Amino acid sequence: MSAAPTAHRPSGTGTGASVKAVVGLLVLFEFVSGFLQMGMVPLLPKIGDRLGATDSDLSWVVAVQLLAAAVCVPAFGRLGDLHGHRLLLRISLATVATGTCLVALAPSFETLLLGRVLQGPLAALLPLEIALVRDRLPVELARRAIARLVGALTVGSLLGALAMGSADEVLGDIRLTLLLPAVLTVACVPVAFLRIPESRRLATGRVDLPGLALLGAAMIGLLVGVSAAEEKGWLTAPVLLPVAAGAVLLAVFAAVELRSADPLLDLRAMKGRGSAPFYLASFLFGVFFFGSQAPNSTFWAADPAETGYGFAFGALSISLMALPGAVCSVVGSMLTDRIAARTGYRPALMGAFALVALSFGSFAVLHDAWWQMSLTYAVLGFAVGLALGGMPTVVVEASEPSRSGIATAVYNNVKTLGGAVAGGVFASVLGSLLTADGQDPGERAYVVLWLVAGGCALLAAGAVALAHREEGSPAAGG
Repeated sequence: MSAAPTAHRPSGTGTGASVKAVVGLLVLFEFVSGFLQMGMVPLLPKIGDRLGATDSDLSWVVAVQLLAAAVCVPAFGRLGDLHGHRLLLRISLATVATGTCLVALAPSFETLLLGRVLQGPLAALLPLEIALVRDRLPVELARRAIARLVGALTVGSLLGALAMGSADEVLGDIRLTLLLPAVLTVACVPVAFLRIPESRRLATGRVDLPGLALLGAAMIGLLVGVSAAEEKGWLTAPVLLPVAAGAVLLAVFAAVELRSADPLLDLRAMKGRGSAPFYLASFLFGVFFFGSQAPNSTFWAADPAETGYGFAFGALSISLMALPGAVCSVVGSMLTDRIAARTGYRPALMGAFALVALSFGSFAVLHDAWWQMSLTYAVLGFAVGLALGGMPTVVVEASEPSRSGIATAVYNNVKTLGGAVAGGVFASVLGSLLTADGQDPGERAYVVLWLVAGGCALLAAGAVALAHREEGSPAAGG
């Protein structure tokens, strides 16, 4: 276990008021982060055409960034706890800017993948920012700042796909289009050297390099195995071997951490009712949040004359279909602190997850008209935005203040792992429950996916309900 946090005050610190003045700068970073995360998706086919990559190759454009994030998030979170969250925020932005430029100018597919690896610290930005505002602001102001950061991430995600698709339509050159996010990320680097103060409360100890290596290898094994499930099938060696290896490495990692005097993850603290249920809810959140995005789009794009379902929507129509949900998600995340101030954070999250479950249940029953699904998507978006705004707060407040960076990092990693598992499982379902001609996923496959997603949301609500808050804790009211 690490020693108690010191009162060391790094150079360049400011007052709490100065942090409030620069929350807008942190919001800018999260907006750009969301822009990058979603802006790449509609451009993948053109990237493949330019670099001669197959559809199978293109799946690694997403996978390698997730794999890099799986390693970078806990590493940068712990380094931030030890050496300052502002310092690691600057390093993250510089690394992401370098990677984004490589992606835009890549002369080969291998260079593009290297750029995506360098974009891995993108996922570390939010944990570092949350740790910074929690260190510098009172609890209530920190909660509001976290909600705004998540809202900015959501807005950036909303505008990223629309802006990149529109830019590609206007410019007609995929390389010029990819330079747009490159310019945005490069501009963020000098902004990070403005009036952002450093963390005051730093942990002591060291980085647990053996634990980091084991955790990184385990995450890579699990994600590689799950990502192969869509093409190979679950009961095949390319899936079972890396998944089994990842599970074994996780067990070794847990054993090493429990014996370590300064662990990367304090598993003893995580196993109690004050923390463990929130991490379980985070995993389930990742399942329905990430896992439902692609299936919803393919359902809307399906031609009813060929499949018996869908609306034959193109890319622009799909974006407009999802727009109410995206807008409501922003509203939900921005209102998180106000709603939680009235109800408490735990009741707000339980209500959000229950609303998610009802939305997926509605998809399963009412999906014959586009307006039905669009209205339901708006309700789902609000509930997801509320959950996105609330989950980081309850996770951070369940941890020790000196380990808030790594706590949020674990939350992001667990959520990412849930999304990766959902991607493989949902793809397998779509590939096994086919239409009569065997060419497309059947309507029943989507119903099964929506019911599974709704079930995960109910389990997440139950997990939050089981979380035990000690009297007088920061989040005792929720």
